[in-house]
Amino acid sequence: MRLTPRREEIEAVKALLESPDFDSADQMARAVIKEVAGILQMRDWVALVHTWSDGRKGLNWAPFGNESEARAFASKMAFGGAGRLVKLHSPGVMLANHNGKPGWKGYCQHPECGHAPFTHSAATAARGACQIPTCPCDGFRK
Repeated sequence: MRLTPRREEIEAVKALLESPDFDSADQMARAVIKEVAGILQMRDWVALVHTWSDGRKGLNWAPFGNESEARAFASKMAFGGAGRLVKLHSPGVMLANHNGKPGWKGYCQHPECGHAPFTHSAATAARGACQIPTCPCDGFRK
């Protein structure tokens, strides 16, 4: 699986590595693993879904970071049958859209909001206001 680290992902891990709050390397390692798992949960992935020539369900492989990576893998394998790519949508993004994820790039930067930009109104009177009823945010801040 190929990953291209994003700037905000690097900054989040770097902050942990430079933090004086850890008493041991074990504590720091746990924190880094949890942070990276949270970061990866916010990404969409691609799966290669396979069907045998006679129509039976075949083998499935995932995750791939993008379609070209999955196609490159498929071109190296010779299993027979047919395959197709399926996008795996991130459960982390879905939860963030609903619950908010403050500080995540692409989400409202209001400290108590964190909802996705599309949850903010484009209507003239309410332009920028978050449409999640329980949210205290009054505008989308880039």
